[in-house]
Amino acid sequence: MASKRDYYEILGVEKGATAEEIKKAYRKVAMKYHPDRNPGDHEAEEKFKEAGEAYEVLSDADKKARYDQFGHQAFAPGGGGFGGGFGGGFHDAADIFEQVFGGGFNINDLFGGGGGGRRRSSGPARGSDLRYDLDVDFEEAVLGSHRTLTLPVSEPCTRCSGSGAEPGTSKNTCPTCHGRGQVTSGGGFIQFSQTCPSCGGAGETISSPCRQCNGSGSVKERKTIKLRIPAGVESGSRQRLPGKGEAGVRGGPPGDLFIVFHVRDHEFFKRNDLDIYCEVPVPFHIAMLGGEIEVPTLHGGAKLKIPAGTESGKIFRLRGQGVVDVAHGGGKGDQNVLVRIEVPAKLSGKERKAMQELCDQLHENHFEETARMQKMAKLFYERKRKLEEE
Repeated sequence: MASKRDYYEILGVEKGATAEEIKKAYRKVAMKYHPDRNPGDHEAEEKFKEAGEAYEVLSDADKKARYDQFGHQAFAPGGGGFGGGFGGGFHDAADIFEQVFGGGFNINDLFGGGGGGRRRSSGPARGSDLRYDLDVDFEEAVLGSHRTLTLPVSEPCTRCSGSGAEPGTSKNTCPTCHGRGQVTSGGGFIQFSQTCPSCGGAGETISSPCRQCNGSGSVKERKTIKLRIPAGVESGSRQRLPGKGEAGVRGGPPGDLFIVFHVRDHEFFKRNDLDIYCEVPVPFHIAMLGGEIEVPTLHGGAKLKIPAGTESGKIFRLRGQGVVDVAHGGGKGDQNVLVRIEVPAKLSGKERKAMQELCDQLHENHFEETARMQKMAKLFYERKRKLEEE
């Protein structure tokens, strides 16, 4: 399972970094991996989001203190559920970028691309990522499975094809900002830019909003998704489904859907990474005389030889009977079997008599641990007596 990177490592700062150093580091990383500078580069896009999540935590004194104490567990979900937005509880990475750089910057100017003018927000925008917490049974997690999920997701409006305008009508260039999405006030060297109050930054206005989506261009629909759960997932594992998130804005691409798995405990098998642990009862006569038992494993029953004189608590290893390591070539972990000696119950009178006859032939030399305990007790009482006589 891939673990989340340390927030300090993402921004390249030390744990004792000041707020200004954290902000400066974020600006550097965010500019390097901004999607406008790396079109079509999914890895850069993920690093841009990662930097935004790290900055949101480390720039907030309270969140930073919680993170320093508990790490990523400080922001783990308390239970299953469905929520939108960036990183499951964090803000959108683009919003964080604008908060740090200010809304009046032109991205092209920031990256040295020229172009002049103010940044306009009327172009296509990628939809939000979504997170879905999925509870799965132990068997599904270790062996793999298929699920069909039905989720409420924003989809482009079919009536207006996502434009927001009633069919037969069109959008108009905003008369206030003239299509820039922002208005500028002030003069000389001091000028201030803000989102256009007339069009909300879209650069366009709709005189006849679509009756189905009320001009938003998208509608909430229940979407069915077929999900393949890969073998070997653990609690906290994430699976990314590209393009299954919220619909894009103004014709932009959809976001992604992230499935976070939560594995239920099993009453017999316990898991530690790729290894399986279990406790198996062994009839007392097999433990005493030796023999063979069958042990349940993830892959079917397996024979286990029990040497004569095996005691409770003995652990045997069944190699290759653990979880399949699908992510790294298909190797398997092991299964560790802890033996618990089981004595017979509900004996009939005849069985009890036969057992008694056998036991009458046994003496203390047959029970080494009992003899050792009695020897230690005898030595203790001798020393106790001497102390009492002094």
